[in-house]
Amino acid sequence: MISKKIVLTGCFGVGKTSLFNRFLYQKFSEKYLSTIGVKVDKKVVEIDGRKISLLIWDVAGEVAQEKVPQSYYLGASAVIYVFDLTRPSTYLNMQSDLDYLGKMLKSVTLKVVGNKVDLVTAEQIGMVEAELPHPADCLTSAKTGENVETLFLSIGKELLG
Repeated sequence: MISKKIVLTGCFGVGKTSLFNRFLYQKFSEKYLSTIGVKVDKKVVEIDGRKISLLIWDVAGEVAQEKVPQSYYLGASAVIYVFDLTRPSTYLNMQSDLDYLGKMLKSVTLKVVGNKVDLVTAEQIGMVEAELPHPADCLTSAKTGENVETLFLSIGKELLG
C-alpha cells in the first residue's frame, strides 16, 4: 500500500486541528486549544479500488515562522494551506506564505482551503474571494463536515495519479 504525507498549515486559529479531527475521527470541538509543535496521525482510505495511507501532519502556528521547523514539511506529498473565511488577517499574507512553501517544496500538491464556510453568507464568500491573492481550491467547514472528506479524498486521488 502506498503512503503519502499531507501537511496542514496556515495561520493560528484557522481550523487546521479541527479539519484534522473531523477527517480522522469525525469529531468537532468548539474549544480552541492551540497546537504545540505537530500532531500526526494516519487514515487508510480506498479510492477507485486502491488503498492509500494518508499520513496527516497538523503543524502549529504560522507557515514561515521560525518556531516551525522546516523539517516538518520535508517529504510532504501534499500541503493544505488553510485560511479562515471570517478573518482577513489569515489570508492577507497568503501569497508570501505560498511563495515560501513553493521554494521549500518542489512539485508538491498544494490546496488552498477556506475554512469556516458555515459562518459566512454567499455574499461574504464573494467579497473574500475578490480579495484573495490565490483562489481557494475548496471551502470547508470542520464544524459541519462540509467538503472535508471530499478535500482529503481528492488529494488522495491526485497523489495516486
